[in-house]
Amino acid sequence: MADVTPSELRFTRTERVTMGMPAGEALLDQAEAMGCTKVFLLVSTTLREETDEIAKIECALGSRHAATHSGIAPHAPRTDVLAAADAAREAGADLIVSVGGGSATDAAKIVSLLLKHDVRTIEDFEPLRTYVTDDGEVINPIKVGPDIPVICVPTTLSGGEFNALSGATDEATEHKQGYEHRNMAPVMVVLDPAITVHTPEWLWLSTGVRSVDHAVETLSSDKSNDFADGLAESALKLLVEGLPRAKADPTDLEARLKCQIGAWQSMISIIGGVPMGASHAIGHILGGTCNVPHGYCSCVMAPYVLQWNAEHDDSRQQRTLAVLGNSHPTAAEALDAFIRNLGMPRTLKEVGVGEDRFQQVSEYTLLDIWGRTNPRPVKTADDVLQILRLAS
Repeated sequence: MADVTPSELRFTRTERVTMGMPAGEALLDQAEAMGCTKVFLLVSTTLREETDEIAKIECALGSRHAATHSGIAPHAPRTDVLAAADAAREAGADLIVSVGGGSATDAAKIVSLLLKHDVRTIEDFEPLRTYVTDDGEVINPIKVGPDIPVICVPTTLSGGEFNALSGATDEATEHKQGYEHRNMAPVMVVLDPAITVHTPEWLWLSTGVRSVDHAVETLSSDKSNDFADGLAESALKLLVEGLPRAKADPTDLEARLKCQIGAWQSMISIIGGVPMGASHAIGHILGGTCNVPHGYCSCVMAPYVLQWNAEHDDSRQQRTLAVLGNSHPTAAEALDAFIRNLGMPRTLKEVGVGEDRFQQVSEYTLLDIWGRTNPRPVKTADDVLQILRLAS
């Protein structure tokens, strides 16, 4: 008789997800329900300046709209996040809404935390960030979470809108660092596929692969469970169907919503406590330190991490291979083919990372919250270097 391994999933404060409702309509409904009268919009610069989507949301909110702020650079630099917090403070925000990609999403959640702790300088970020000790223990110093609620309207597929964890980059060290508290998770997520048609194809598809990576690393994890694996498999199926459809026809809103729901499902296990592996840990560093777009990190790293892990044990990769169609001998090869067929980059060289950065990336990876949770143990920088050389 097989033994049962105890496990658990923990959840955040997100209480509502709308699927297919226009963003402005959904936001007004929730603001009215919560009695919020000073809604602060933290939005994509492109959406604000090149489309009428933000104007439509402002119009829908009417007198409840307090201010709109844009200008969050990729990977949410501390300077940009602080500027957004100052703007929200000045507006007297009682509800913060992000409309845009992962950096806007991360920034909105951190802004709420900064307002709670009255952070007014870059140096004041430091006591709030999660860090990793020399022996691999993850320390989260935040004991008091934010009060001002957040709603996220994502326009990409990274899935961070469902997570209490957010990342911001310390520009001095070029290190993307985590901030996490249960109350940082949004109270509501608005999945509006219509607003995503403005998202550039490369960004939509690459962040979709990011969510594929969530699912794959869940299915690969030796710390997962049947509940988490079931969600990850469902997520992978939706993304494997939806991403090629959206590439073939960018106006296919059903395909886009399938991708959004797949991204959501891919995040549930992470939120619940299933740790990711080396692809995510390395990806955090490639993004914050080497300025690689968030989704491209997974496009490059995910198949190589599967390959490296398979040398240790490929038994947990069979479900991934099956969802990808059993069309290749290994899960790594099947995932490589899927990503290539989407037209995404597959090597570090293609995303501008040379061997001169490998040592720094390897050392920083060990400081990441998932630097030591890979199914094949990552114990030293040399282990990370082996993976980077495969991806070079």
